[in-house]
Amino acid sequence: MPHYVPPPLTPPAPQRSWAGALATAALVAVLIPGASGARAAGPAEAADNPYERGPAPTVATIEADRGPYAVSQTPVAPGAVSGFGGGTIYYPTSTADGTFGAVAVAPGFTGTQSSIAWLGPRLASQGFVVFTIDTLGGLDQPASRGRQLLAALDHLTVSSAVSGRIDRARLGVMGHSMGGGGALEAAKNRTSLKAAVPLTAWNLDKTWPEVRTPTLVVGADGDTVAPVASHSEPFYTSLPGSLDKAYLELKGATHNAPNTANTTIAKYSVSWLKRFIDNDTRYERFLCPLPQPGPAIVEYRGNCPHHS
Repeated sequence: MPHYVPPPLTPPAPQRSWAGALATAALVAVLIPGASGARAAGPAEAADNPYERGPAPTVATIEADRGPYAVSQTPVAPGAVSGFGGGTIYYPTSTADGTFGAVAVAPGFTGTQSSIAWLGPRLASQGFVVFTIDTLGGLDQPASRGRQLLAALDHLTVSSAVSGRIDRARLGVMGHSMGGGGALEAAKNRTSLKAAVPLTAWNLDKTWPEVRTPTLVVGADGDTVAPVASHSEPFYTSLPGSLDKAYLELKGATHNAPNTANTTIAKYSVSWLKRFIDNDTRYERFLCPLPQPGPAIVEYRGNCPHHS
Protein backbone atom coordinates (compact mmCIF):
# COMPACT_ATOMS: atom_id res chain seq x y z
CA MET A 1 0.00 0.00 0.00
CA PRO A 2 1.52 3.44 -0.86
CA HIS A 3 2.43 5.59 2.14
CA TYR A 4 -0.27 8.14 2.89
CA VAL A 5 0.92 11.72 3.16
CA PRO A 6 -1.56 14.13 4.77
CA PRO A 7 -2.48 17.23 2.78
CA PRO A 8 -0.73 20.50 3.62
CA LEU A 9 -2.38 22.24 6.55
CA THR A 10 -3.43 25.36 4.61
CA PRO A 11 -6.57 27.43 5.23
CA PRO A 12 -9.55 26.21 3.19
CA ALA A 13 -9.98 27.98 -0.12
CA PRO A 14 -12.95 30.37 -0.28
CA GLN A 15 -14.94 28.13 -2.63
CA ARG A 16 -14.84 25.14 -0.23
CA SER A 17 -17.93 24.40 1.80
CA TRP A 18 -18.03 24.63 5.61
CA ALA A 19 -18.56 20.88 5.66
CA GLY A 20 -15.28 20.40 3.80
CA ALA A 21 -13.45 22.71 6.21
CA LEU A 22 -14.77 20.84 9.21
CA ALA A 23 -13.72 17.52 7.68
CA THR A 24 -10.19 18.86 7.15
CA ALA A 25 -10.07 20.11 10.74
CA ALA A 26 -11.14 16.69 11.99
CA LEU A 27 -8.41 15.04 9.91
CA VAL A 28 -5.81 17.43 11.33
CA ALA A 29 -6.94 16.59 14.87
CA VAL A 30 -6.42 12.88 14.16
CA LEU A 31 -3.09 13.25 12.41
CA ILE A 32 -1.65 15.76 14.89
CA PRO A 33 -2.59 14.92 18.49
CA GLY A 34 -3.28 18.06 20.46
CA ALA A 35 -4.03 20.14 17.33
CA SER A 36 -7.60 20.64 18.54
CA GLY A 37 -8.48 22.99 21.37
CA ALA A 38 -8.34 20.22 24.00
CA ARG A 39 -5.39 20.40 26.44
CA ALA A 40 -3.79 16.99 26.16
CA ALA A 41 -0.49 16.27 27.86
CA GLY A 42 1.44 16.46 24.59
CA PRO A 43 5.19 16.46 24.01
CA ALA A 44 5.54 20.25 24.39
CA GLU A 45 3.76 20.20 27.73
CA ALA A 46 5.80 17.23 28.93
CA ALA A 47 8.94 19.11 27.94
CA ASP A 48 7.87 21.97 30.21
CA ASN A 49 8.17 19.61 33.15
CA PRO A 50 10.04 16.39 32.39
CA TYR A 51 9.49 15.17 35.98
CA GLU A 52 5.70 14.77 35.82
CA ARG A 53 4.77 11.19 36.55
CA GLY A 54 1.37 9.57 36.30
CA PRO A 55 -2.00 10.79 35.04
CA ALA A 56 -3.58 14.09 36.00
CA PRO A 57 -4.62 13.89 39.66
CA THR A 58 -8.09 14.15 41.14
CA VAL A 59 -9.26 14.27 44.74
CA ALA A 60 -10.17 10.60 44.42
CA THR A 61 -6.70 9.58 43.19
CA ILE A 62 -4.76 11.41 45.91
CA GLU A 63 -7.06 10.04 48.62
CA ALA A 64 -6.95 6.48 47.26
CA ASP A 65 -5.18 3.65 49.08
CA ARG A 66 -3.12 3.11 45.93
CA GLY A 67 -2.06 5.35 43.08
CA PRO A 68 -1.61 4.47 39.40
CA TYR A 69 1.69 2.57 39.71
CA ALA A 70 2.10 -1.10 40.60
CA VAL A 71 4.63 -1.38 43.42
CA SER A 72 7.46 -3.79 44.19
CA GLN A 73 9.54 -3.88 47.35
CA THR A 74 12.92 -5.09 48.47
CA PRO A 75 14.33 -5.47 52.00
CA VAL A 76 17.65 -3.90 52.99
CA ALA A 77 19.44 -5.75 55.80
CA PRO A 78 21.05 -3.61 58.51
CA GLY A 79 24.35 -5.41 57.97
CA ALA A 80 24.39 -4.35 54.32
CA VAL A 81 24.45 -0.62 55.05
CA SER A 82 26.19 1.89 57.27
CA GLY A 83 24.87 4.95 59.04
CA PHE A 84 21.32 3.66 59.62
CA GLY A 85 19.53 0.43 60.43
CA GLY A 86 18.36 -0.89 57.07
CA GLY A 87 14.73 -0.92 55.97
CA THR A 88 12.46 -1.60 53.02
CA ILE A 89 12.49 0.05 49.61
CA TYR A 90 9.16 0.43 47.77
CA TYR A 91 9.28 1.45 44.12
CA PRO A 92 7.17 1.57 40.96
CA THR A 93 7.59 -1.77 39.22
CA SER A 94 7.60 -0.38 35.68
CA THR A 95 10.56 1.53 34.27
CA ALA A 96 8.56 2.87 31.32
CA ASP A 97 8.35 6.39 32.76
CA GLY A 98 12.06 6.71 33.46
CA THR A 99 13.43 7.79 36.81
CA PHE A 100 11.51 8.87 39.91
CA GLY A 101 12.04 11.14 42.87
CA ALA A 102 12.81 9.42 46.18
CA VAL A 103 11.78 9.83 49.81
CA ALA A 104 13.29 8.41 53.00
CA VAL A 105 10.95 7.97 55.98
CA ALA A 106 12.03 7.57 59.62
CA PRO A 107 10.01 6.18 62.56
CA GLY A 108 9.60 7.74 65.99
CA PHE A 109 11.09 7.13 69.44
CA THR A 110 11.46 3.36 70.07
CA GLY A 111 9.68 2.79 66.75
CA THR A 112 10.68 0.58 63.84
CA GLN A 113 9.95 0.80 60.15
CA SER A 114 6.82 -1.27 60.70
CA SER A 115 5.18 1.75 62.37
CA ILE A 116 5.42 3.80 59.19
CA ALA A 117 5.26 0.93 56.68
CA TRP A 118 1.88 2.01 55.27
CA LEU A 119 3.52 5.08 53.74
CA GLY A 120 5.80 2.88 51.58
CA PRO A 121 3.32 1.47 49.06
CA ARG A 122 0.97 4.44 49.47
CA LEU A 123 3.59 6.93 48.25
CA ALA A 124 5.42 4.60 45.84
CA SER A 125 2.19 3.89 43.96
CA GLN A 126 1.96 7.61 43.24
CA GLY A 127 5.34 7.61 41.50
CA PHE A 128 8.15 7.74 44.07
CA VAL A 129 10.87 5.43 45.34
CA VAL A 130 10.26 5.24 49.10
CA PHE A 131 12.66 3.98 51.76
CA THR A 132 11.10 3.28 55.16
CA ILE A 133 14.04 2.85 57.50
CA ASP A 134 14.98 1.38 60.83
CA THR A 135 17.24 3.51 62.97
CA LEU A 136 20.45 2.43 64.64
CA GLY A 137 18.69 2.36 67.99
CA GLY A 138 15.18 2.98 69.26
CA LEU A 139 16.38 5.78 71.53
CA ASP A 140 18.15 7.79 68.79
CA GLN A 141 17.50 11.52 69.11
CA PRO A 142 16.31 13.74 66.21
CA ALA A 143 19.77 14.95 65.20
CA SER A 144 20.90 11.34 64.83
CA ARG A 145 17.74 10.43 62.93
CA GLY A 146 18.37 13.32 60.56
CA ARG A 147 21.84 11.99 59.78
CA GLN A 148 20.37 8.52 59.31
CA LEU A 149 17.78 9.80 56.86
CA LEU A 150 20.55 11.37 54.80
CA ALA A 151 22.61 8.16 54.99
CA ALA A 152 19.56 6.25 53.76
CA LEU A 153 19.14 8.62 50.80
CA ASP A 154 22.82 8.21 49.97
CA HIS A 155 22.50 4.43 50.00
CA LEU A 156 19.30 4.61 47.98
CA THR A 157 20.80 6.75 45.23
CA VAL A 158 24.31 5.24 45.06
CA SER A 159 24.37 1.63 46.26
CA SER A 160 20.84 0.25 46.31
CA ALA A 161 19.43 -2.23 43.83
CA VAL A 162 17.10 0.48 42.51
CA SER A 163 19.58 3.36 42.29
CA GLY A 164 19.18 3.46 38.51
CA ARG A 165 15.47 4.18 38.89
CA ILE A 166 16.07 7.35 40.94
CA ASP A 167 16.73 10.95 39.98
CA ARG A 168 19.37 11.96 42.51
CA ALA A 169 18.43 15.62 42.24
CA ARG A 170 14.85 15.02 43.42
CA LEU A 171 14.92 13.79 47.01
CA GLY A 172 12.82 14.34 50.12
CA VAL A 173 12.45 13.27 53.76
CA MET A 174 9.59 12.39 56.07
CA GLY A 175 9.37 11.12 59.61
CA HIS A 176 7.16 10.57 62.62
CA SER A 177 7.77 12.07 66.07
CA MET A 178 11.55 12.03 66.63
CA GLY A 179 11.77 10.91 63.02
CA GLY A 180 9.83 14.05 62.12
CA GLY A 181 12.30 16.06 64.16
CA GLY A 182 14.93 14.18 62.19
CA ALA A 183 13.32 15.25 58.91
CA LEU A 184 13.76 18.89 59.98
CA GLU A 185 17.37 18.17 60.92
CA ALA A 186 18.00 16.54 57.54
CA ALA A 187 16.47 19.49 55.69
CA LYS A 188 18.60 21.92 57.71
CA ASN A 189 21.78 20.02 56.92
CA ARG A 190 21.11 19.28 53.26
CA THR A 191 19.47 22.29 51.66
CA SER A 192 19.33 20.57 48.26
CA LEU A 193 16.42 18.41 49.44
CA LYS A 194 13.25 19.23 47.54
CA ALA A 195 10.63 18.46 50.22
CA ALA A 196 10.28 17.67 53.93
CA VAL A 197 7.18 16.40 55.75
CA PRO A 198 7.61 16.14 59.54
CA LEU A 199 4.63 14.26 61.04
CA THR A 200 3.67 15.11 64.65
CA ALA A 201 7.33 15.94 65.01
CA TRP A 202 9.26 16.16 68.29
CA ASN A 203 12.46 18.16 68.74
CA LEU A 204 14.00 20.21 71.53
CA ASP A 205 15.13 22.69 68.88
CA LYS A 206 12.09 24.87 68.17
CA THR A 207 13.50 27.22 65.54
CA TRP A 208 14.43 26.34 61.96
CA PRO A 209 15.49 29.51 60.11
CA GLU A 210 18.25 27.54 58.31
CA VAL A 211 15.79 25.33 56.38
CA ARG A 212 15.62 26.00 52.63
CA THR A 213 13.52 22.97 51.73
CA PRO A 214 9.76 23.33 51.11
CA THR A 215 8.27 21.91 54.31
CA LEU A 216 4.80 20.66 55.25
CA VAL A 217 4.49 20.46 59.04
CA VAL A 218 1.72 18.10 60.21
CA GLY A 219 0.47 18.32 63.81
CA ALA A 220 -2.46 16.78 65.69
CA ASP A 221 -4.88 18.56 68.00
CA GLY A 222 -4.88 15.69 70.52
CA ASP A 223 -1.10 15.25 70.63
CA THR A 224 0.07 15.15 74.27
CA VAL A 225 3.59 13.88 73.45
CA ALA A 226 4.52 16.69 71.06
CA PRO A 227 1.74 19.24 71.62
CA VAL A 228 1.30 21.52 68.62
CA ALA A 229 1.70 24.66 70.78
CA SER A 230 5.26 23.67 71.72
CA HIS A 231 6.29 21.68 68.65
CA SER A 232 4.58 21.79 65.25
CA GLU A 233 3.36 25.40 65.47
CA PRO A 234 6.71 26.94 66.48
CA PHE A 235 8.48 24.69 63.98
CA TYR A 236 6.27 26.10 61.24
CA THR A 237 6.40 29.74 62.29
CA SER A 238 10.20 29.67 62.63
CA LEU A 239 10.70 28.54 59.04
CA PRO A 240 11.72 31.44 56.77
CA GLY A 241 8.82 33.56 55.57
CA SER A 242 10.14 33.35 52.02
CA LEU A 243 10.01 29.54 52.09
CA ASP A 244 7.26 27.44 50.57
CA LYS A 245 5.79 26.06 53.78
CA ALA A 246 2.51 24.85 55.24
CA TYR A 247 1.05 23.81 58.59
CA LEU A 248 -1.67 21.15 58.73
CA GLU A 249 -3.33 20.38 62.06
CA LEU A 250 -5.30 17.14 62.14
CA LYS A 251 -8.63 17.14 63.96
CA GLY A 252 -9.45 14.44 66.51
CA ALA A 253 -5.99 12.94 66.12
CA THR A 254 -3.24 11.92 68.53
CA HIS A 255 0.55 11.79 68.41
CA ASN A 256 0.44 8.31 66.83
CA ALA A 257 -1.94 9.23 64.01
CA PRO A 258 0.87 8.82 61.41
CA ASN A 259 1.40 5.19 62.46
CA THR A 260 -1.75 3.94 60.74
CA ALA A 261 -3.15 4.64 57.28
CA ASN A 262 -4.55 8.18 57.33
CA THR A 263 -6.27 9.66 54.29
CA THR A 264 -5.65 13.29 55.28
CA ILE A 265 -1.94 12.74 55.89
CA ALA A 266 -1.62 10.83 52.61
CA LYS A 267 -3.62 13.37 50.58
CA TYR A 268 -1.53 16.36 51.56
CA SER A 269 1.79 14.50 51.73
CA VAL A 270 1.31 13.17 48.20
CA SER A 271 0.35 16.64 46.97
CA TRP A 272 3.33 18.27 48.71
CA LEU A 273 5.84 15.70 47.48
CA LYS A 274 4.49 15.82 43.94
CA ARG A 275 4.45 19.60 43.90
CA PHE A 276 8.00 20.07 45.15
CA ILE A 277 9.97 16.89 44.38
CA ASP A 278 8.46 16.56 40.90
CA ASN A 279 7.69 20.27 40.43
CA ASP A 280 4.29 19.01 39.29
CA THR A 281 2.02 22.04 39.32
CA ARG A 282 -1.01 19.84 38.61
CA TYR A 283 -1.04 19.27 42.38
CA GLU A 284 -1.00 22.96 43.27
CA ARG A 285 -4.80 23.11 43.32
CA PHE A 286 -4.91 20.74 46.31
CA LEU A 287 -2.66 23.09 48.30
CA CYS A 288 -3.77 26.51 47.04
CA PRO A 289 -6.15 28.10 47.83
CA LEU A 290 -5.43 26.94 51.36
CA PRO A 291 -7.54 23.93 52.43
CA GLN A 292 -10.31 24.94 54.81
CA PRO A 293 -11.11 23.52 58.27
CA GLY A 294 -13.43 20.54 58.20
CA PRO A 295 -14.13 17.14 59.74
CA ALA A 296 -10.45 16.09 59.49
CA ILE A 297 -8.68 19.47 59.65
CA VAL A 298 -8.51 21.98 62.49
CA GLU A 299 -6.39 24.44 60.59
CA TYR A 300 -4.24 24.77 57.48
CA ARG A 301 -1.79 27.64 57.08
CA GLY A 302 0.65 28.35 54.30
CA ASN A 303 1.88 30.73 51.64
CA CYS A 304 -0.01 30.74 48.35
CA PRO A 305 0.74 30.70 45.54
CA HIS A 306 3.94 28.76 45.99
CA HIS A 307 7.19 30.26 44.77
CA SER A 308 9.08 27.30 43.37
